[in-house]
Amino acid sequence: MDYLRNKDLLGIWHLEPEEIALILDTAAVMKKVLDAPTKKTSHLQGKSVVTLFYENSTRTRMSFEMAAKFMGGASANISTSGSSVNKGETLLDTGVTLDMMSTDFLIMRHGQSGAPDFLANRIRASVINAGDGMHEHPTQALLDMFTMRESLGQIEGLKVAIVGDCLHSRVFRSNLLALTKMGASVYCSGPSTLMPVNIKDTNAVYTKHVEEALEGADVIMGLRIQRERQKAALFPSIDEYAHFFGLNLERRKLAKERAIVMHPGPANRGVEISSELYESDHSVISEQVKNGVAVRMAVLYLLNLWRNRV
Repeated sequence: MDYLRNKDLLGIWHLEPEEIALILDTAAVMKKVLDAPTKKTSHLQGKSVVTLFYENSTRTRMSFEMAAKFMGGASANISTSGSSVNKGETLLDTGVTLDMMSTDFLIMRHGQSGAPDFLANRIRASVINAGDGMHEHPTQALLDMFTMRESLGQIEGLKVAIVGDCLHSRVFRSNLLALTKMGASVYCSGPSTLMPVNIKDTNAVYTKHVEEALEGADVIMGLRIQRERQKAALFPSIDEYAHFFGLNLERRKLAKERAIVMHPGPANRGVEISSELYESDHSVISEQVKNGVAVRMAVLYLLNLWRNRV
C-alpha cells in the first residue's frame, strides 16, 4: 500500500494496520529531512494548512505548523480567543468559512468528542484530528509507535506499560487501538477511579499494582493527570498518587534493561514521573517531540497524495 484510503485522518479507529505501517515508513523518510542541513521539501508547495485549536497546545500545534513549513506549504493558525468563535460563530460556520478560503488541510483540536468527524463530512478540506475531547489523538499514537520502532526495532510483541490517568486520556485510547492493531500488548495501571469503566472489555490488561504492569515491560509510558477534565476528586492527594503510581528510577528497574521511558507531555514532574527518570538515558521523551514533526509531515504528505489522486 502506498496511499491512505480516506481524505481525512480522524482516528486510529479508521486506520488499517497497513496504513499505520505506511505512515511510520514515510515518517522515517521525513525524519531524514529534519536531520538535513536544509530542512525543506516542495511536497506541499502551493497548499494551505490551517490549525484550528479550541484547546491549548504547544507540541501538537507547533509541530504541525513546522511540518507544513518544512514541506513548502503555507500555514496559518486560528486562535479561538481572537476569532469569530468568541462572537458566537458555530463550528460549522467556522469550518465552511475556512474551506471557502481554499484551505487544503484543516488541523483541528476540540473539547467535544467527534467534532473533527462532524466537520470532515461537511467540508472539502482534509481534516486531521489533533485531539477531540476524551476520544482520540491519532498523531500522538503514531509518533509514539514511531519512537518505539526506532528505539527497539519493532512494535509487534512488545509489552507496553501505560501508567496514569487513562480515563481522561485520548492519548491512551489512540495508543491502545494502535498498539494492539500492530501486535503489541498493553498493560495499564493507575487508580481505579482513573480507568475507563469498560477497561476490562478492551484489549488492555489492567492492574492496580503498578509493579505488575512494569514487570518485564519494553516500554514505560506515563500519562499526565488531567485535572482540567476532572469534575471530582478522583484520588486522595497528589502526594499519595506519586507514592503509589509515580514512575521513578527504582520502579524502572522492574522493566527490561533495554526498556524506554515515554511521556506525551506536558509532564507534571514529581507526580507521574520523577525528574531523574525524565532526564535519564532511558528516556526518549525529547525524541518523541522531534518524531512528532516527522510523523505529521508524513501524514500531510500522504493525505496530499490522496487529494492528488482524486
